[in-house]
Amino acid sequence: MMAVEDCAPFKMSDNKTPIIPCDAIANSMFNDTIILSPNINSSVQIKVPMLKSGLTWWTDKCVRFQNPSSKNLADEFRGTTKPPNWPKPIYDLDKKDPRNNGFLNDDFIVWMRAAAFPTFKKLYGRLNRTHHFIEGLPAGNYSFNITYNFPVTRFHGEKSVVLSTLTWCGGNSLFLGLAYTVTGATTWLTSFAMMAIHIMLKNKKMSFFHQ
Repeated sequence: MMAVEDCAPFKMSDNKTPIIPCDAIANSMFNDTIILSPNINSSVQIKVPMLKSGLTWWTDKCVRFQNPSSKNLADEFRGTTKPPNWPKPIYDLDKKDPRNNGFLNDDFIVWMRAAAFPTFKKLYGRLNRTHHFIEGLPAGNYSFNITYNFPVTRFHGEKSVVLSTLTWCGGNSLFLGLAYTVTGATTWLTSFAMMAIHIMLKNKKMSFFHQ
């Protein structure tokens, strides 16, 4: 649950209806639609199958976020309204998968994990390895069809689409690689410095006792 002061200025709508979810981060949730297609020929367009589930941390999906116990989320959220920038209410975010709605919607959970820096990446979808894509994306040219819903011009922001191969430790990240390298090197140098200081103090102590 958000503290009441965290919801400002998106606690109530103009007609005094409670906004669910209510804070500024939720109101700014990314909602562009992105379709990836291989350029096979001009007459046939094949969409790359994308999964909108399995994008979150286990702790977020199973511990941090929870839905009301009722199976009918529309009834649970009756008397509330969606954030101003949302095209759909929280209980109707995924029409294809009823389990991916409410506070357990993967897109919502991913967006609500606040980024540490102003420039960040958020996982949008996963490749569904079926039919022509069992072995991944075949080599070739691809096109993006993007429905622009998420405005960034008013705060001079930029949006990019990144295709990346995920591993057990996440996606490709230059920052993480540099951070781990610098941290490891600093720890290595510190350990040698502490060892040198320890040896020097030990030698001085032995020298004192031999006088």
